[in-house]
Amino acid sequence: MTTLAAADVARFLQASQETPYHVLFCTALFTGMRLGELLALRWSDVDLDMSSLSIVRALYKRHGVCRMIEPKSSHSHRSIALSPVLASLLRQHKAEQQAERILLGKPVKDGDLVFAHPDGSPLDPGSVSHTFRKIIIKEGVPHIRFHDLRHTHATLMLKAGVHPKIVQERLGHGSIAITLDTYSHVVSGLQEAAAQRFEGTLDGEVLKILTEPLNQTEECRQNVGKLRGIEREPHRTRTCNRLIKSQLLFQLS
Repeated sequence: MTTLAAADVARFLQASQETPYHVLFCTALFTGMRLGELLALRWSDVDLDMSSLSIVRALYKRHGVCRMIEPKSSHSHRSIALSPVLASLLRQHKAEQQAERILLGKPVKDGDLVFAHPDGSPLDPGSVSHTFRKIIIKEGVPHIRFHDLRHTHATLMLKAGVHPKIVQERLGHGSIAITLDTYSHVVSGLQEAAAQRFEGTLDGEVLKILTEPLNQTEECRQNVGKLRGIEREPHRTRTCNRLIKSQLLFQLS
């Protein structure tokens, strides 16, 4: 799969502001929701006070007709917590939608779609995907599908140290094994980070106790090395043997 890096995310969202789907794209990136789930989301499914939303249905297009159906599995029925930034964006989006509907004489109701045409009718998934591709091509960011925003959300969360179980729940996977298998390329790199974070939780005194023997061992190795260096030097010791001394004196005389 191909995902967006943090720098590419900024470029993409900056460009998406020029389209009518900016908040939809942000919601996809910040929640990992599927396109069909986004297009079926109603205001009654969103609790802005509690900063959460519930997924209870999805929109799919078959033979040119858009239908609201049950999510693909029981695990797809889920609740997703919203970040403060996304909750604020959705609140602003609702206010703008309300002002637009009042002009049309159709105030926003709880059962209305969050992402819809001005008259409240559902968006066409093909139109959303087409606009998405245009942004990707224009900005020159890595070529990804709309569905890869979902993968980007999961990848960035795992890299940030979020537990895979939480990621599984947000994505609506049937089991954590599916999440781990799908994002094994990310999970494998988390082993080193986890080991370092564990060490960071230990008290400084504990680390001192563990590292002192290592320091002593290294000091001993250095001392042994110095002694070996001395042994390799030529010996110039004086002898105490009187016989040897007398022989030397006789030779000198």
